[in-house]
Amino acid sequence: MNAPVVGAPLLLRTSVKHEARSFAPWIAIATVLSASSVLVYPWVFPTQADREGLAALVGANPALGLIFGPAFDVSTADGFNAWRTLALGGLLTALGAIFVVTKATRGQEDSGQAELLASGVLGRSSRLLTAVSMGAIVSVLVGAVAATVTLLCGGGTEATLLLCATYTASGWMGTGVAAVTSQLGAEARASSSMAVAIMGTLFILRGFAYSVEAPDWALWVNPLAWMTETKPAVENTWWPLALAVALTGALLAVAFVLQARRDFGQGAIAPAPGPARGSTRSPLALALRLNRGTLVAWTLGFAVLGIVFGYFTTAITDLLSGDAGIGQILASGASTPADLFGTFVATVISLVGIIASIACVQIVLRVRKEEMEDRVEPLLATPTSRARYYASNVVVALGAALAFLTIAGLVIAGFASSADIGVTYGQAFGQALATVPAVWTVIAVAVAVVGARPHVSIAAWAGVLLSFGLTLLGPTFGLDDWVLAISPFYHVPAIATSTVEWTGLAVVTLVGAAFVAIGFAGFRRRDLATT
Repeated sequence: MNAPVVGAPLLLRTSVKHEARSFAPWIAIATVLSASSVLVYPWVFPTQADREGLAALVGANPALGLIFGPAFDVSTADGFNAWRTLALGGLLTALGAIFVVTKATRGQEDSGQAELLASGVLGRSSRLLTAVSMGAIVSVLVGAVAATVTLLCGGGTEATLLLCATYTASGWMGTGVAAVTSQLGAEARASSSMAVAIMGTLFILRGFAYSVEAPDWALWVNPLAWMTETKPAVENTWWPLALAVALTGALLAVAFVLQARRDFGQGAIAPAPGPARGSTRSPLALALRLNRGTLVAWTLGFAVLGIVFGYFTTAITDLLSGDAGIGQILASGASTPADLFGTFVATVISLVGIIASIACVQIVLRVRKEEMEDRVEPLLATPTSRARYYASNVVVALGAALAFLTIAGLVIAGFASSADIGVTYGQAFGQALATVPAVWTVIAVAVAVVGARPHVSIAAWAGVLLSFGLTLLGPTFGLDDWVLAISPFYHVPAIATSTVEWTGLAVVTLVGAAFVAIGFAGFRRRDLATT
């Protein structure tokens, strides 16, 4: 075996054995997405009229197109499955691969495990080869398991196999991206953030290009759009998968070249030196400094999201003009054009709020990360109390949500007020502010989990997942109101409509306060993590 990769097979077997459990969530999510689409479709849309109504809804709502991509054909279960899961399933698989690769490369270097491994018989490139092999394996497992379960649930053979192959191909591209960023970032957190940002940007640009009917070149320069162009259940075009394989190979080649040239434990992008003297004088200042990079990056991201979603508000008139049926479906019964447009703006800003909750849950989870790395206990050995330390991080998360929605809301309000859709600047911006309590409630779930039950920190994402699924997919599936009401965004009133009800939002705020209280009570009483 070549010296640079000596020991890689043994390291791969050992790593898969120890990390196999972390593969399960990504496999399960993609499988449930695909299989549930095939199972639920005949039940929710039993008649041709129901399916035509679904097609009208999907075609009329650009917010759905941004997330799920174009609906080439939703008149069949396989076509519906392709629309509902191709983009999301591919993105989730790519994220799973990114986290696996980053943990097995820069994560090991940060923790000291890599140095211990390097003291044995192990080639310089063996760890990177092991990491990308694990990323490839988890991607294949996602595609294979999702395809098997979906076929058993009644999915068409070729359409299902192609659809699930796009999951695997997207995961491979995520593996290649993570392999490169792992050589660039100064630490694992920076490396994974860069990789996630790249895939997230490609995801948004893909949806934007399809929603505005951009020229073909705008699609073919985006690797995630290659997967959409396979068109499962419509044209079943396999050859774009070859582009994904070629791109993955090119990225891996670049990664191995960079890995051979960089210093152990260092990234190509060196971190900036800290101040000569420390200036962090309070837990709040420390929380702001620790999350400074995240806050800056997400702030810029929400300014861009405001432009993208604001553009959609200007397109609503063209999309819905002259089609009262579509208007009724999209607005869930809105009886006037003003109500229709007001409900659309509320839907768009709710989606912005869900994205904001993702960023803020990450900030709360940073508390657990600092605790696991033994950096919290020294702070609590000072006069800083547990409640004050935890409150500082919670305040940063809640304040970030307010800032993100304010920034995006200001931009969206500018577009909406200039679009002649009957929504004023004040109404659109007020809609953004009215969405803040719902985002805070989602963050409060994470506060309760990290504070009281940190060993199941994955549950901190429960609020985000439920809000996303119920807000975007719930109405499409015809779920009862009591089910939709589980999402805090269901209770956000549409301010630019004729009927505005604030009672539900007040209840949601109280529920969020209860979750925060649970989190603080748990954090005061429980033991800190020990390594």
